[in-house]
Amino acid sequence: MPASAWFSPAQGFGYIAFVLGVACFLQTDDRRFKWFMTGECLAYVLHFALLGNPTAVASSLLSMLRSVLSLRTRSVWVAVVVVAANIGFGLAIATKPSDWLPLTASCLGTIALFTLQGVAMRLLMLCGTGLWIANNLIAGSIGGTALEVVVAAVNLVTIARMLREQRAPQPR
Repeated sequence: MPASAWFSPAQGFGYIAFVLGVACFLQTDDRRFKWFMTGECLAYVLHFALLGNPTAVASSLLSMLRSVLSLRTRSVWVAVVVVAANIGFGLAIATKPSDWLPLTASCLGTIALFTLQGVAMRLLMLCGTGLWIANNLIAGSIGGTALEVVVAAVNLVTIARMLREQRAPQPR
């Protein structure tokens, strides 16, 4: 990849997603986590649109929508609709097996955001992060790959921090 590609508009949006994603996974408050994730997804939509990866665009759009919806409701039915939309987009636009990586990651994230909280939510999101890492390597996303690797590390640290806080004796 030529050095100029590192500074293309497409990669620029990947770097913005990187910053927002790291900030997202540093949050121990679930509402702040979801707001930062919304911003990360918006940057990802633009990033993958410029990279020409339509399934990642669809997945990021649905992830952005589900992040906003999860701030308002924890309805399992809303989660089912978002997962079904991911599958529908996949059936409509996926042309190779790797196209399913971001869509599956979005499904896992949807289940996590609507049905789980705290550490459990972050653990399932970590599984989705692994799928995004694979997608981003295949797509040639510099910022996206860096983001997801750092997100995985930050998420693990935040999970450890949350577990430590849960085990700490509570003041009387």
